[in-house]
Amino acid sequence: MCDAAGFMAYIRDFGSRRNHDINDLLNAAGIVNWGKDLSRSSIHTAAIIRQARKRGARVLTISPGGDDHHSFSDEHLRIRPGTDRHLAAAVIRLFAEKNLISPEILAHTKNADKFISLILSQSLEDLLATCEISVEKAKRVFEIYASHKPVATVVGGGLQRYRYGGENVRFINALALLSGNIGITGGGSYFQMHSYRNLNLNLIEHHRRKPRRSFPIPTIGKDLLAAKDPVVKIIWVNCMNVVNQAPDSRNIMRAFEGVDFKVVVDAFWNDTARQADLVLPAKLMLEQEDIIGSFLHEYVQFVTPVMEAPGSARDDYWILAEIGKRLDPPIVMPDKETCFRAVLDSSYLDTSLEKLHAQGCVRSNRPPVAYENLRFDHRDRKYRFPLVLHAEPLPPPEFPLRLLTLVRRKAQHSQILPEQQKQPPHVWVSPDCPALARLDLKKEIYLVSPRGQLKVSVHALPGLYPGAVLYRRGDWIHQGGGVNQLIDATLTDMGSGAAFYSQYVRLENA
Repeated sequence: MCDAAGFMAYIRDFGSRRNHDINDLLNAAGIVNWGKDLSRSSIHTAAIIRQARKRGARVLTISPGGDDHHSFSDEHLRIRPGTDRHLAAAVIRLFAEKNLISPEILAHTKNADKFISLILSQSLEDLLATCEISVEKAKRVFEIYASHKPVATVVGGGLQRYRYGGENVRFINALALLSGNIGITGGGSYFQMHSYRNLNLNLIEHHRRKPRRSFPIPTIGKDLLAAKDPVVKIIWVNCMNVVNQAPDSRNIMRAFEGVDFKVVVDAFWNDTARQADLVLPAKLMLEQEDIIGSFLHEYVQFVTPVMEAPGSARDDYWILAEIGKRLDPPIVMPDKETCFRAVLDSSYLDTSLEKLHAQGCVRSNRPPVAYENLRFDHRDRKYRFPLVLHAEPLPPPEFPLRLLTLVRRKAQHSQILPEQQKQPPHVWVSPDCPALARLDLKKEIYLVSPRGQLKVSVHALPGLYPGAVLYRRGDWIHQGGGVNQLIDATLTDMGSGAAFYSQYVRLENA
């Protein structure tokens, strides 16, 4: 939730957000995975990468550790959290020093001279010191990009959750481009894309154009509290555990308490539902009929219910249609089949509702290789480089540990049954973490930030970056969890995303 920096980075660089077909990973000779935990997210991507390895692709994972990279990677490089842009810049510098950046590629870019000057103004030693990577290991990354053509770059969603999340992604994109791995089969830079863009959403376009206030989710608590002229009187939350999943959860709860009427549509009695005056039970994906897109491939899919929803749970369409009937004057929604046919009436799809229902899914007609011939989607068809490389701040002395709130294996964000939530929540640190020397593991331990504290159980995790503490996110506040209580409402550099991973904490005994 609250992720946008990486998405906007692709828009800035390429002019749009297009991916290669995910199956094109099978044509890669090398794959560099920047921080994606394939054992816990994108299981279909994980399956394709495993097939690519069997076909001979060399896979390198770059991460702070804490992920199960062993079954998906040939090599692992542990990096200081949040500094991926510095490693990418260091590898680009090696390409520049060896005169391996093609003038033909640069001809398809804008401000190339300024970008190369920026790279060369940073010494290799300083760049690598920032991310705590040796020259030898950086050269290994260089060797893969230079020698294992084509190379596919897979960018984990966590890279955008730092203060300079967009910048992290932009420098990785630049490395993929300058190494000659954009616009060719087997190459590409894979992040997220919405195949909802292949649907015709004109039904809602006129509503989007109406003037309205907006509150960024990462700062929703303080924005609601500050809202005046008029104040917010009604909150409608639709299948989003915003109290739990956005930063500064306690401030969000305070904001909700000051609003007259709150409606939550959800399937879980979570922290947001508990703030509601009215809860409308929602159907889950496998309990309803729908047409959906994806975040990682070009397929549009027809969802057929495989089980009955319990009790009085209803789908979003039914809820909104029934409310519309009760308004004065009433709003009559088109029937569901009409909506389905309308969204499929797209220049990017060659299908009908009957065909989609029979096949289950259909691929858009977009090309399988993005940006062939290095023609990008800016008006001048040229790629855009980042022209600033920000330093990564050191941790404050009183809060020396970077808090990494990574995904769980068996839950999607906060969709966790109460009985599956451990009390106190578990956190993990490296056996080399300096905090362990000051802790008595037999006494109560608290995870502490400037925003508060949370009782936790501490466990060792070999391979994790020593200056980090890992928390598997999603557990609920009223169940003793809710790590976002400890995280400041800070925006990322691009896209108004939440800088979850820029929070520093400490561990201490009671």
